[in-house]
Amino acid sequence: MVFSEIIGESYDPREYPAMSLLADLWTEMRPFAGLKVLAATPIFRNTLVQYRTLVAGGAELWVGRSLGTLGAAMPCDLKIVELVRQSGIPVISDEDVRSGKVAEDFDLILDCAGQFSFCHPRVGFVELTRSGVQFFEKSEHPVYVADSGIVKRIETVLGTGDGCFRGLEKLGYGDFEGKKLVVFGSGKVGCGIALQGVRRGMEVCTVTNTKLCNSPTDFSAVLINNGVRIVDYLDDSVLTEAIAGADFLVTATGVKHALTAPAVSAILANEHLVVANMGVEDEFGERVPQSRVLNGKAPLNFMLEEPTHLKYIDASLALHAALGECLLNDIAENNGEAPFKGPNNPPDEIEQKILMTTIQNGFIGQEICDMMH
Repeated sequence: MVFSEIIGESYDPREYPAMSLLADLWTEMRPFAGLKVLAATPIFRNTLVQYRTLVAGGAELWVGRSLGTLGAAMPCDLKIVELVRQSGIPVISDEDVRSGKVAEDFDLILDCAGQFSFCHPRVGFVELTRSGVQFFEKSEHPVYVADSGIVKRIETVLGTGDGCFRGLEKLGYGDFEGKKLVVFGSGKVGCGIALQGVRRGMEVCTVTNTKLCNSPTDFSAVLINNGVRIVDYLDDSVLTEAIAGADFLVTATGVKHALTAPAVSAILANEHLVVANMGVEDEFGERVPQSRVLNGKAPLNFMLEEPTHLKYIDASLALHAALGECLLNDIAENNGEAPFKGPNNPPDEIEQKILMTTIQNGFIGQEICDMMH
């Protein structure tokens, strides 16, 4: 099976229990047989596990990467891009499709950050991220959003926070005890980074829109329970003071140019401040040069060979793929017609199956249980 040798050499099966389950099922069921499937998941070594699973399910697989037409260009590992091409799987860009160089005749698109939202797949889309939903709000196609459920929290709360600090450590920042960290954003990613800081003995302050603290996507209550200070993003004096005294600052709002002018001024004034971004977009704006932010404003963890460890991203990749099969079944049950239009949440039963498989058969079962409590 494609990529099996690399996967076998690089990972323990307990790092990808959910994808392994799908591969076993789909080898027999072949749900994607005869279908042209475009997978636009960021191209790194751990993504090979998802590709192998889709091929096991009978997909005529194409791999997509964004050059930044709609938003920020999607980071990738160019060595893995070349490996995928050498395996006989086409790798295309969004511009290849827009220009007509590649025919837009896909049956199913597993998208990420809305890179290929302009396309018209016969079956529909599955979007991996919350930041990509905006591109599908008025879509005439059915769009399952993997980020809408609980499974994605494993990646974003546990895995992304871990990846942020692995990135800092790779660049030589290893002494976190007693240091001050400011995190912009109190969603899943921001929460994960803040909690990782707390675990490393840091004094953590999270900047957010406090009017949204009771929303389903906000984790301020969890942060407060873990000793994290919450500051409103419009409280200029308190925010400026927090940044002036900080050692590290990480953005994780998911919003382009999210930082206010006073916040930007405070960042530029604090010369010893270590600054990083963990969002897909440039959250700082033009006043903050790329050279002032680690990894040139790109997500810090994407400088790593494995931005998010497979053990944390396996469930997300599995859900991304499984929702493709779910969409096929929905259409079949609806006499060949789309069952809904635009973004829709994952069915609970699919999430629960992936969640229980990850807890029971994976390395991180206890971490997931701790997160959920």
